[in-house]
Amino acid sequence: MTRTPAHTTTSITTTTTAGPRGFLTIGHTVALPVRRRSVVVALVTVALILPAAVATLTLGRLGIPLADLPDALTGGARGTNAFVLERLRGPRLAVGIGTGAALGLSGALFQSVTRNPLGSPDVIGLGAGAGAGAAIVALLLPGTVPVPVGALAGALLAMALVYVSTGSGFRDPGRLVVAGIGVAAIATAVIQYVVYAVERDRAAVLTAYVNGSLAARDWDHAATIWLILLVVAPLTALIARRLDIGEMGDEIAAGLGAEPRTTKTLAVLLSIVLSAGAVGVAGPIAFIALTAPQTAKRLTRGSGPHLTLSALVGAVSLVLADLCAQQLPLFEGLPVGIYTMAIGGVYLGYLLIREWRKGVL
Repeated sequence: MTRTPAHTTTSITTTTTAGPRGFLTIGHTVALPVRRRSVVVALVTVALILPAAVATLTLGRLGIPLADLPDALTGGARGTNAFVLERLRGPRLAVGIGTGAALGLSGALFQSVTRNPLGSPDVIGLGAGAGAGAAIVALLLPGTVPVPVGALAGALLAMALVYVSTGSGFRDPGRLVVAGIGVAAIATAVIQYVVYAVERDRAAVLTAYVNGSLAARDWDHAATIWLILLVVAPLTALIARRLDIGEMGDEIAAGLGAEPRTTKTLAVLLSIVLSAGAVGVAGPIAFIALTAPQTAKRLTRGSGPHLTLSALVGAVSLVLADLCAQQLPLFEGLPVGIYTMAIGGVYLGYLLIREWRKGVL
């Protein structure tokens, strides 16, 4: 008797106006929604990350000479090149890619659940809440609780406050924005209290942290965010198809067996873990979670959460912003979060105006 070996297949099951669409199946459990245009855009995004990474490692006074980079990356770095790769820019780059991916994926999950382009961890105060939790743990309770745990606790509390204060969960965009602003203000007040409650030198360190920074990161920070991604990413893959079906509405999703309530709960929890992990290693870097999923959606011109592409767009966005923070003379040395806040604030204003014109707000 001959057994047919199990194998992984990719097939196109439906066709939409956004182009051919199907599912990449892995075994009998995971089915990832795939569009040809999405694959092309993802490959282009990866291609953008590579030169940005090379520029991060090579540009500037302490940059590794381009001719020496291949040798350095294969273990042949010596002297200054080894110091830059192993202590300065290598960890910074790894943390930047991982944090950007985590924020992009977090935003995509949350926006898919709320079906709201304003439903971002930034807008509803999760980033600020996570920052407050991390600040309390790091400076008032040093060594007692890991910083990422404090960030997670702060994010959960912020989400709970927003959910209760809107009176309608995450469904109403106007209430969501107002409640998020209030929760963010409370979290910011907590952070400011912590700043003034500790001695001045530690407060200066916190000031850079709460704006979101990739400076002075090490391999432990990189390991933390990549471990979170490795744990959470497979779980998001398990619910990717359900999230895609959920875009058609809860009643249809329930009829198709997508279990919308369970899927939404899991997606929100995963989003919070990703956001809190990012804050734990780099501080509350603003608006990557808001803009990356929207950028991914516009690039693919299709519906759906676009989880993988959102993560890639988030990674390349943060790496490019950090490259500007390192190399632009006028703003050299500023925390990368200031760059993302400036760009994201403009985009948030655009979204608010658009939603208002549509009569949603």
